[in-house]
Amino acid sequence: MNARGILCVLVVLLLSVPGRLSASDILVIEVKDAISPPIASYIMENIDNALATSKAAIIIRLDTPGGLDTAMRDIIQKEMNANIPVIVYVSPKGARAASAGALITLASDIAAMSPGTNIGAAHPVSIGGPDDKEGKDSTMVNKVTNDAVAYAKSIARDRKRSEQWAEDIVRKSISTPAQEALTKGVIDIVAQDMADLLNQLHGRKIKKNLVTFVLNTKQANLVDNPMGFRYRLLSTLSNPNIAYILMLIGLAGIYFELSSPGAILPGVIGGISLILAFFAFQTLPVNYAGVGLILLAVIMFIAEIKVPSYGLLTVGGIISMVLGSLLLFRTPELYAQVSYALILPVTLFFAAFFAATIYLVVKAQRTTSKLGADALKDEIAEVYAWNADGTGKVFCHGEYWNAKGPSTLKVGDLVKVVDQSGMELIVRTSQGIDETRP
Repeated sequence: MNARGILCVLVVLLLSVPGRLSASDILVIEVKDAISPPIASYIMENIDNALATSKAAIIIRLDTPGGLDTAMRDIIQKEMNANIPVIVYVSPKGARAASAGALITLASDIAAMSPGTNIGAAHPVSIGGPDDKEGKDSTMVNKVTNDAVAYAKSIARDRKRSEQWAEDIVRKSISTPAQEALTKGVIDIVAQDMADLLNQLHGRKIKKNLVTFVLNTKQANLVDNPMGFRYRLLSTLSNPNIAYILMLIGLAGIYFELSSPGAILPGVIGGISLILAFFAFQTLPVNYAGVGLILLAVIMFIAEIKVPSYGLLTVGGIISMVLGSLLLFRTPELYAQVSYALILPVTLFFAAFFAATIYLVVKAQRTTSKLGADALKDEIAEVYAWNADGTGKVFCHGEYWNAKGPSTLKVGDLVKVVDQSGMELIVRTSQGIDETRP
């Protein structure tokens, strides 16, 4: 054997020697939300941070209803390839690791659950709607399902966990409570709390990337790293209820700016809101038929100004907005739906907003002009000078006008403007006028 071969053997032997981790820091993060791109970035960033700061391990406290497949796969790749033990702990009691959360837990180096939690129900759901023959071609459904089954089984095989269970959570959407999951070989630990988890982790061996880690957690120092403002903001924006409200605010702001050019503030708020809504839409199962119905509702509200529909367009707009809101995020996954309790009040609020705006516009259009000569009709004037032939000058609106009227008028009399002929006002005697002199 040459020198190069000997060197390679020595390196492999050194990497294969179990190394005991001294009691040190363990990074703890908490995910209590749907799995979305911001959540994936938060988890992956903290795994990198734990490795860069020489943490002994990272514990992810998980409680999620599921989420996007792409975000889930990013997290799983980071879990399985990171050179640090990744522990997923479904906690506290009453939490769940459903859908994408189940596979993230399955892919961890050590999977733990609190009593009273459950895991499973990972059948893939189409982002555009229900998975049935009417909503999607059955061949495509089978392809997506088979791909998800193969992915789940490969993770289970790599982590030496139950492949049959991994297949069942995808094909049959089964969900398993904590103690049963432990019995079936799905998870490694059922722990009452974090202290119990650390006690059961102590001394466990984790072989990963040719390195064997031996956990020493009895005296470990837990370092919490809560989600910062940036990730909390991005996660909040990915909430379908928030995205829905932002879209309506954006449409209202743009409408207000177009109807009253130069207001600036409504346009700025509307533009920002629409951009944030579009950001949220890329992480949500948006049905663009719903978006179209909401846009149609706005168009109907605007058309009410020009078309004498006697309120029919407004009623149609309200119906269109309600239907569009119901269809906006068409998916059976509850985390990706707009709350029905939100749709009705928001729709009524925006309908009232548009109705009030339309009323003010129509009222302004029907108001008599207050500028120029037209504004003088029916106004009260004071005679400044008068001739026997029924002509003279009157003072009205701070100006002196030529006027024509009864020959019996005299200086100081109050008259009413009844018409105008060129630059000459037609006035008549106004008996019993109590108005303030012009």
